[in-house]
Amino acid sequence: MCVKGMSTVLAVIFCAMIVQGFPMFKGGRCLCIGPGVKAVKVADIEKVSIIYPSNNCDKIELIITLKAHKGQRCLNPKSKQANAIIKKAERRNFLKYQNV
Repeated sequence: MCVKGMSTVLAVIFCAMIVQGFPMFKGGRCLCIGPGVKAVKVADIEKVSIIYPSNNCDKIELIITLKAHKGQRCLNPKSKQANAIIKKAERRNFLKYQNV
C-alpha cells in the first residue's frame, strides 16, 4: 500500500474518533422545551412530576398533568408556583423517610 493511501486511511480513522467524542445534544434530552408556563390553575392539576438534573438533562423539570385529558404542561422551575410545589414535595419526602 502506498504512503498516500495509508495516510488517507489514518486520517479517516482519526476523524471518526473525534466525531464519536462529540455530544449529540448540547443540553441533553430534556422533556421540556423552552422555559415553560409560569402558573397553572391548582384545580386543574391531576399529577405533578419533578425530574431533577441528571446525565440526560442538566436542568430541573416540572411536568404538570392536567385533569379532564387536557394534556401536560411544563412549569417554569423559577416561578413562585414551581418553588412551592418543589418545597411541598421535598417536605413530603422528608416526612415519608422519617416515618419508616
